[in-house]
Amino acid sequence: MLNENIKAIRKSKGLSQEELAVKLNVVRQTISKWENGLSVPDSDMLISISEALETPVSVLLGEPVAEPEADDLKAVCEKLEIINLQLAQRKAARRKILHWLFISLCAVLVIIYGALIVLDSPYQSWDYSAPETAVAGAAFHAFEWLFVRAAPVILIGAAAGAFLTRKKA
Repeated sequence: MLNENIKAIRKSKGLSQEELAVKLNVVRQTISKWENGLSVPDSDMLISISEALETPVSVLLGEPVAEPEADDLKAVCEKLEIINLQLAQRKAARRKILHWLFISLCAVLVIIYGALIVLDSPYQSWDYSAPETAVAGAAFHAFEWLFVRAAPVILIGAAAGAFLTRKKA
């Protein structure tokens, strides 16, 4: 039973007899003797084997280790495929939302530019003797000044973002 468990767990971990022997500082023939039931490791070596195989000693001494069946692996593969599809769908949805946000930002910037051109800075003809009018005029002028300088950079960035997030054929 111990010999079968050592062999099954070693194989499930993807280790060769030689690799396990290196981890335990023994020769490969020692591993072979344990697995064939020709000898038994002592208690200290049993602890070392459990650490090397990352398996509790009780499992090594317990019942035979069941190797994963093909059906179990198939089920895991199917679940992973479903998860991958869901992740791909989420990524595509995020990309689509981001793409339309960039396009919307471009449209909003162009509309505001158009509005500023059509209005032709009406606040410049206001009577600034009233404090409220002076504050509102200064605020409009500051917005226009900042917008005219920042909008081209934002527009180029948004256009580049829309281009980079487009759906590729």
